[in-house]
Amino acid sequence: MLRVPAAAYLHVPFCRHHCGYCDFAVVTGRERQAGAYLDALEREVSGLGEPHRVDTIFIGGGTPTALAPAQLSRLLTMIRTWLPLNAGGEWSIESTPDTLDAERIGVMADHGVTRVSIGVQSFRESSLAALDRVHSPADNGPAVERVKARIAQVSLDLIFGIPGQAPADWRADLAQALALEPDHLSCYGLTFEKGTPLWKDERAGRVTPVDEEAERTMFLDAHDTLTRLGWDHYEISNYARPGRRCRHNETYWANDAYFGFGLGAARYVDGRRELNTRSFEEYLRRLADGRSPTIESECLEPGERARETLTVQMRRREGVDRTRFCEQTGFDLDRLAGPAINRHVAGGLLADNGSAVALTRDGWVVADTVLAELWAGESVQ
Repeated sequence: MLRVPAAAYLHVPFCRHHCGYCDFAVVTGRERQAGAYLDALEREVSGLGEPHRVDTIFIGGGTPTALAPAQLSRLLTMIRTWLPLNAGGEWSIESTPDTLDAERIGVMADHGVTRVSIGVQSFRESSLAALDRVHSPADNGPAVERVKARIAQVSLDLIFGIPGQAPADWRADLAQALALEPDHLSCYGLTFEKGTPLWKDERAGRVTPVDEEAERTMFLDAHDTLTRLGWDHYEISNYARPGRRCRHNETYWANDAYFGFGLGAARYVDGRRELNTRSFEEYLRRLADGRSPTIESECLEPGERARETLTVQMRRREGVDRTRFCEQTGFDLDRLAGPAINRHVAGGLLADNGSAVALTRDGWVVADTVLAELWAGESVQ
């Protein structure tokens, strides 16, 4: 069943510094081209033909708040024009602690942004250095307080499994994050993305990854600590205070439709998945020439789309509801992946209450393996 997008993602690629672990579509040293990028982005968004009302907006990057205040205001005005937010909607923007000055926060608040996601990553100098971050732990607290004074919700991003990080260090990071009283925490295990400087350092033996058992301990420390405090562990890497889930990201995990605009952005509209170029110069050139920035486009066949829906929905705490899954995809869950589901229920990695199937506490830890087997439709030996 095709769904009209009620969510929109917009990508702003500018960063003051490209961190060594990051594989996103970002650029540095291109601040003078921010105006040209916003011109191109507006051309792409205006391709909607007319304003399209949405329930959620997410501005990611890059570091959107690295834009100058006047440029940030221009971006938000553009979004309000072409993607007006429905009453009670959620409007998120990503940021770093060092870019959250009072002027930028004021611009966001005045335009109606409701939620700021701050990439603090750690409260330890050594961990930030290992990640090649340029902000200081001292930036974290003041940034959160400035945002809270003007904007309703604050989310913090944290990373565990950083080279040199011990479980005790991670627990200290969690405690310091909780002391700032955010509404939401995203806790990501560090990945060594192919081609990044961190990946090259690991391959050359200059960096030693955290061992798997320590990383497992860190994951479960976050799960146990936050759930004990009443937080909702609603997706593998995400925790929210009651009623404070990221509604935009829930669109992705439901495998529902969404718009995507900007450098490297993906979209899922009318059953078709599309991806924009990651080349900054090509993105500007294509839009200036009146051409689409899309470089990949595919319409998944029904069975593949059903398996994709299964694996992304299984990332959620509530897992996959059999009735809703069949209504959304036209496929019976058990016919699609029954053997793999039964095997992992027997092994304690999935729980099945008859109406829905979901990951257990042990299943969270090895979710990637479980999801790969569900995609295959049978257990991988």
